[in-house]
Amino acid sequence: MPKLGMEAKRRAALVSAAIDEIGETRSIEVTVARIARRAGMSSGLAHHYFGSKEQMLIAAMRHIMADFSANVRDGQRKATDPRTRLEAILRANFAPHVFHPRKTSAWLSFYSLSQHQPDAGRLMRLYQRRLRSNLLFDLRKLSPRAESIADTLAALIDGVYLRAALSHGAHSEAAFATVAFALETMLNRYPTGERAATTGCVAQPPDAF
Repeated sequence: MPKLGMEAKRRAALVSAAIDEIGETRSIEVTVARIARRAGMSSGLAHHYFGSKEQMLIAAMRHIMADFSANVRDGQRKATDPRTRLEAILRANFAPHVFHPRKTSAWLSFYSLSQHQPDAGRLMRLYQRRLRSNLLFDLRKLSPRAESIADTLAALIDGVYLRAALSHGAHSEAAFATVAFALETMLNRYPTGERAATTGCVAQPPDAF
């Protein structure tokens, strides 16, 4: 009989191995055999825990998103106002560890996977909805154009990250500064004082990442 907790440890080892394999090959076209070998177990055991390579890759995707969510929550706990809460979201997206080759290869591969794998597509859309919801929660306290700014920021986050990830020597602080400058510009263009005259929207609690 397997030791108590062994299944969770093996699943975690397979997820980590899947991320490492994607990072090394820069492709989702990795085999279960290679993932299992890196994790120190048989292909049969890997299939037993996940059923298919696609489900293993989706589990890896969830793991990376969970790490991201934890970083967002940690940053927001330290924030003192709506502006610093927004900056916490931006910093989580451009934290130094996010640009590690292991992570960038995984993110780029998951973007591709989400285009044709339904479960991966749903997970990516969930992430995008939660990002927008969290941005809106604080933007509604700062600008009458919260919806427009949230959509622009979300697009910039994806675009700046992809551009930085595909370049050599990506610098997380430069990527953060680019999007933070855009936020500053948009908030100055549509200051808080206009809000009461243009919208009656009441801020709702953000979705948890």
